[in-house]
Amino acid sequence: MKRHWFTICLTASFALAAFTHYSGMFSATVQFIVACIAIIFVAGFLGKATESVAHYAGQRLGGFLNATFGNAAELIIAIFLVKDGLFDIVKASITGSIIGNLLLVLGLSLLVGGLKYKEQRFNVKLASHNGSLMLLGVIALFVPAAFAKSLSMSSTMKLSLSVAVILIIAYLLWLFFSMVTHKNELSDEAIEHGEPEWPKSRSILFLFLATAMVAVVSEWLVGTLEVFTHQYGLSELFVGAFLIAIVGNAAEHSAAIMLARKNKIGAAVEIAVGSSLQIALFVAPVLVLVSLLFGRTMNIVFTTFELIAIGVAAIIAKSISQDGQTNWYEGVLLLVVYCILGIAFFLV
Repeated sequence: MKRHWFTICLTASFALAAFTHYSGMFSATVQFIVACIAIIFVAGFLGKATESVAHYAGQRLGGFLNATFGNAAELIIAIFLVKDGLFDIVKASITGSIIGNLLLVLGLSLLVGGLKYKEQRFNVKLASHNGSLMLLGVIALFVPAAFAKSLSMSSTMKLSLSVAVILIIAYLLWLFFSMVTHKNELSDEAIEHGEPEWPKSRSILFLFLATAMVAVVSEWLVGTLEVFTHQYGLSELFVGAFLIAIVGNAAEHSAAIMLARKNKIGAAVEIAVGSSLQIALFVAPVLVLVSLLFGRTMNIVFTTFELIAIGVAAIIAKSISQDGQTNWYEGVLLLVVYCILGIAFFLV
């Protein structure tokens, strides 16, 4: 019965969001609220599909798939923004996605999981590598910003393109390292809780379907943001770094928290941290290359505010996760930092 009610709510919310978006009868505020409600159920659907796939593929691969499919929606949204030349919002959304995953998603996962289990553990070697990759992402974004003032515009573009290509190669090598050559060393011992939601083939099908639904609803929601933000006097920096990022990461929020609550903290960490790494080392560089197709090359130079936020998030996330064990108070610490950054971005 519970499953049927969820299906009804999912279908109804998606249909209602489509109606308010295409009918032209409702204000941007109404469309925004309805799309937010719809994405909650769609994200829940993606979370269930991810958990079911993880049952068959293992916690780490399941977490990676969720991060990848969740970021696919965000990548699609960003490509539309790049096409329109809204580079500042794109960079702010990249910043928001990184800090949102490291602080909000990971923080809520540790808090919710920690309230049920006094201590949760995951692979300490994986935590160490994740910490190093976080710092690599910070360095890769810091260097172009530090040298930009001393370089011409053409040199800055060349540096941005070079860094983008190098990061993509580094990320692909990381996947090969973690999924192939050192797969066993970085895997978490599976902790099973009952039967999966669906059979294997249906789980994979639903994972693709849920991702497509997330992409569609997210596009509807982003389409209302400009009017919504102007109406309530919100800055582009705050909108990009927090509103768009929170919406884009809705799938990760749902799935990571659900898995942490079931003591599958390895998969939850892989979703939160893995998604941040994927954004910094793959999605952001890909957007730089994609911008070439539209004749408007986007550099990889971030503002001081954005770099500070990413650096702070990476440092505290690395500090908390490097021992391979977590508790609820560590989740609180991450959420506190997220709130501080949110207030600062709102007031800028």
